[in-house]
Amino acid sequence: MFNFFKKSLVQVDFDFIGTDIHSHLLPGLDDGSPDVESSVNYISALRNLGFSSFICTPHIFMELYPNNRQTISAALTQLQSHQFIKDNNIKISAAAEYMVNMDFGPLVEQADMMLLPNKHILIEMSYLSETPGIEDYVFELNLQGYKPILAHPERYTFYHAKPERIDRFKDMGCLLQLNLLSVTGYYGRDVKHTALKLLKNNAYDLGATDFHHQEHLNAFQSQRLWKDTYDHLSKYPFRNKELFGL
Repeated sequence: MFNFFKKSLVQVDFDFIGTDIHSHLLPGLDDGSPDVESSVNYISALRNLGFSSFICTPHIFMELYPNNRQTISAALTQLQSHQFIKDNNIKISAAAEYMVNMDFGPLVEQADMMLLPNKHILIEMSYLSETPGIEDYVFELNLQGYKPILAHPERYTFYHAKPERIDRFKDMGCLLQLNLLSVTGYYGRDVKHTALKLLKNNAYDLGATDFHHQEHLNAFQSQRLWKDTYDHLSKYPFRNKELFGL
């Protein structure tokens, strides 16, 4: 019995992702890593799981996390200056994850966005309801030459019964980013079902950790959690290396 169970486990390696383009690893900015030492420990563990470089994306959500270029750049410099990061030549950069709400338009008008390479911008909505006028925001971003990436569409429960709404984002030129843990059931059965369906339809462009805390690390390290979905996930044509290989 024990030997049979042991053979059912998988050795997870996320080298097929390469660059993690969505995480909350910068210290002390949001609901992610609280301090530099935690950030370094998390990054060390993620590198052991195959991630090669990191574009950290703290929240910019003015009601809760009113970050800006100054706060993000300061935290990035602090992390990059840590001896372990320097000794191991770990590539870390920063962008942001923008909450699209009434505060988002004025931020875009300021033209000082924290972007991923080549004007890609990571956006999200509340998990409770669709942002009013979300298509107008996406249209305006495209008009100004930005390339929007919609974070974790599988986690917006209001789209679970309306898959055509996610298709609409693709039609408007949005890239879609999967939270890798979604396929394991970490966020719930319905999220897993939606994520697997979107994978089957080749809807995703990018995969990422959306890493926040130790519980996420425990899940990524759990061979048991990945045993039913890792093989399928590792064969998916994610574009992280193509678009953001640093």
